[in-house]
Amino acid sequence: MKVLIVGSGGREHAIAYSVAKSDKVDKIYCTPGNAGIAEFAECEPIGAMEFDKIVAFAKEKEIDLVIVGMDDPLVGGLVDELEAAGIRTFGPKKNAAILEGSKAFSKDLMKKYNIPTAAYENFTDPDKAVEYLKTEARFPIVLKADGLALGKGVLICKNLEEAEEGVKTIMLDKKFGTAGNEMVIEEFMTGREVSVLSFVDGNTIKTMTSAQDHKRAGDGDTGLNTGGMGTFSPSPFYTEEVDDFCKKYVYQATVDAMKAEGRPFKGVIFFGLMLTADGPKVLEYNARFGDPEAQVVLPRMKNDIIDVVEACIDGTLDQIDLQFEDNAAVCVVLASDGYPVKYDKGLPISGLEEFDRHEGYYCFHAGTKFNGDQIVTNGGRVLGVTAKGKDLKEARANAYAATEWVKFDNKYMRHDIGKAIDEA
Repeated sequence: MKVLIVGSGGREHAIAYSVAKSDKVDKIYCTPGNAGIAEFAECEPIGAMEFDKIVAFAKEKEIDLVIVGMDDPLVGGLVDELEAAGIRTFGPKKNAAILEGSKAFSKDLMKKYNIPTAAYENFTDPDKAVEYLKTEARFPIVLKADGLALGKGVLICKNLEEAEEGVKTIMLDKKFGTAGNEMVIEEFMTGREVSVLSFVDGNTIKTMTSAQDHKRAGDGDTGLNTGGMGTFSPSPFYTEEVDDFCKKYVYQATVDAMKAEGRPFKGVIFFGLMLTADGPKVLEYNARFGDPEAQVVLPRMKNDIIDVVEACIDGTLDQIDLQFEDNAAVCVVLASDGYPVKYDKGLPISGLEEFDRHEGYYCFHAGTKFNGDQIVTNGGRVLGVTAKGKDLKEARANAYAATEWVKFDNKYMRHDIGKAIDEA
C-alpha cells in the first residue's frame, strides 16, 4: 500500500520509521518532510496547511492511507477534506480535533462530564478577566490562550501584576494571534507531569505507554517554554494505581464524552496529566502524537503501526492487542543555541551515519533539510537523539553518549533530561 504522512518534525520522522517497518507498505510519501524522513519517504514540498494541494497529491499518487501528524492541519479540518475526497485518513475530524484546538472547549467538556481537572474560568473580555484576577484569583495562577500556540501559549503568573501583563500579552497584544481571542484562567496545580498517549477508534481507547516531557529550554527547568527539549518513557511515577484511576475516570470518560457531544474521536489522544496530592488531573489534551513523546513511545511499540491505525479508522481497535517492549527509552533534543527565540539556520550537520552502526539508537530529524548533498540545520529543534536501554538509567546514559556523535555549530541541549528518574 501507499502511505502519505503529513508533517515535518521529529514526530513525523518517528511515524515514518514505524510505517517503514510494516510489511504492508510499499511506498511512503511525506508532505513536506525533512532530511531524515527522506530516508524512508519521497518528500514533496507541500505545506501542511495547503489542503487542496495535499488532496490533489494524494489523488494523483493513488494514496491508500494518510497519517496526519501535526495539530494545525487536524484542527483546520484536513481529515474532513481528505475523507470527502474518498481517501482513508488517520486522525480526528475538525469537530473532534477541537479537543486540542480550544482549551475553553476541553475545560467545559471536562466540567460537564466530571473528568478531573484544575478549577478554571473562561474569558472573551479582557476587562472581565482582569476583574476576576483582582477579586477571585489565588496566586500563582495559570493563563492559557484558548487556541493553538505551538505549546507556548501558557503563562504562569506569580502575582496580580504579572497576571494583568499576561492578559495584555494574550488578549490585547495578541502575541499568539487569534489563539488569544479567548482565554482560560485556571488554578496552579503542583505535582509530577506525565504524558499518556492513546489510540482511539471512536468507541474504544487503548493506551500506549507513559512518558515525561521537559518543556523549559534550560537545565533545572529554567528559561522559556519550548515544544519540548527531551523526554523519557515509561514514567516511573505512572504507577498501577494512577493507571487504574485514569482508566476509571479519565480515558474512557473522555472518549464517551466526545461521542455524546456528537464529536466521535478517531486517532491519537495525548493526555497531559498532573499527579497532584488529590489524585491525577488532566492538564491538557492533544489530538495527535506528542513531539518528542512519539520518539520514545513508537520505537518501543511491538505492533505493526498500520494494523493499529487501520483498526482506529475501521472501529475495530477492541480486536488489537497493543504491546510494548519491556524496556525504556530516552530522547534528548539537540537544538540551535538561542532556541526558542533567535537562532541560525543552514549549519552543516555531521556524524549522523553513526546511528546506522548501533542498534537501539535513533536520530529523529526535526529542523533539518538538504543543501545539495549536505544535511543542514533548518529550525530551532534540530534533532532528537533517542536510545533504548534495559531500564531508564541505561537508556539515559546511552542517549547522552549518542549526542556526542552529532556535530553542528551552536549545538545546544539540556544536560538533565531524565533527572527525575533518580528521584523515583
